[in-house]
Amino acid sequence: MKAVDLHQSAVQNKAEAFAACRRGQFQIGPVRLSPSERSPMPVRLRKLIGTVLIIILVIVYALAAVTFASLLLGASPWWVHLLYFFFTGLLWILPAMLIIKWMEKPANNR
Repeated sequence: MKAVDLHQSAVQNKAEAFAACRRGQFQIGPVRLSPSERSPMPVRLRKLIGTVLIIILVIVYALAAVTFASLLLGASPWWVHLLYFFFTGLLWILPAMLIIKWMEKPANNR
């Protein structure tokens, strides 16, 4: 009797897999999937994780930027504060962009 891997047969030819089941020529057991065949992280979960990471990033970044400014730029002129907060206000976008790019990665359809 020839054992038939139902996962591969079902993908390749459903009629052949059905006929093999009817004849009793199937192997019961765990199906081993290669890493490329495993299902990727669901899109909704990826977006939830990314959203939480961005919120944490913004809070930690804002606290660090304000703490750094108050400790080191206290006696500086107004234009130094303006430049500092202008650049630090834009700098958080770089790590957020990486998180958003990861969140929007297309699903790996088989």
